[in-house]
Amino acid sequence: MRKWLFLATLAVASSTVHATGNTITVYQDPNCGCCSGWVEHMRDAGFEVKAFKSGELASVKQKLGVPMKLASCHTGILEETGQLVEGHVPANVVQKLLANATVKGVSAPGMPQNAPGMGALDGNLVTVDFNGRFFSKD
Repeated sequence: MRKWLFLATLAVASSTVHATGNTITVYQDPNCGCCSGWVEHMRDAGFEVKAFKSGELASVKQKLGVPMKLASCHTGILEETGQLVEGHVPANVVQKLLANATVKGVSAPGMPQNAPGMGALDGNLVTVDFNGRFFSKD
């Protein structure tokens, strides 16, 4: 009986983790060190991250529909929802994105110094959705 209860609990826990959208595939510039810092930030926040270095980031961004004016050094795809994360977006903002299926993606454009992988959050990092509208300030 205990073994069955353990297996049932494990199955429920596994499906819960999968349903929360915690898997992200990241395409990053092979010459950029800050991307790895952001990947670690996401892993520390509980995301499963599959990271790939690519010399063809512009092509990846174009295929995915990332607005070039919002581009950064890496692009993430949330596997369960297809939503996009462009650049050094904090993990809590990615959670907020997951809670709103109407938003295609969010960006911390460029290389902001007050973002995960770049430096410490200071309460002034602004992220925007892919329409350029304010999404969060962290």
